[in-house]
Amino acid sequence: MELINKSSKIQKITKSLLLVILGTIIITISAKIKIPFYPVPMTMQTFIILLLGVCLGSKMGLAVVSLYLLEGIVGLPVFANSPEKGIGIIYFTGPTMGYLIGFLFAVYFAGSFRYDKGLINSFIKLIFSVSLIYILGLIWLGTLIGWDKPIFKLGAQPFLLAELFKMLLLLFLIPKLLKVKSLLRIS
Repeated sequence: MELINKSSKIQKITKSLLLVILGTIIITISAKIKIPFYPVPMTMQTFIILLLGVCLGSKMGLAVVSLYLLEGIVGLPVFANSPEKGIGIIYFTGPTMGYLIGFLFAVYFAGSFRYDKGLINSFIKLIFSVSLIYILGLIWLGTLIGWDKPIFKLGAQPFLLAELFKMLLLLFLIPKLLKVKSLLRIS
């Protein structure tokens, strides 16, 4: 009986590690692909961050995003504009650091919420989660470049329409994502 329990634990750990690594790969791909959109091209990175939270839950989602950020900090070119704009800690502490840290909060909250109370309720939860990315991003951007600059116009306004599109897309995918979550048996 003990051997079966040990084998089950090893399988669970292996499955978790594979999901975390796969999650970081998906975030990296979503950061690298730019989709033409108005007024600026968009990546699907925030969409994937919230999707991972919904599918994997808060703890596993947090593990994925933490590993992703660690990969970038140690120099792997996982971030959106790396290696063109630098890699490692230099890139991480640049203008996007607040947004990147916001990923941790967004995935945690997206993974903590229940999405079975209707579309409007789910939409509000998604908007709250993605807002954390922008709030932390704007705070860091203002600290970095100065509060006398038009921080909101530079760091959020150009992306709001794309975020609305991504949140609506995710909203309608949630029922399918919850089925995936139950198939994966992730809590």
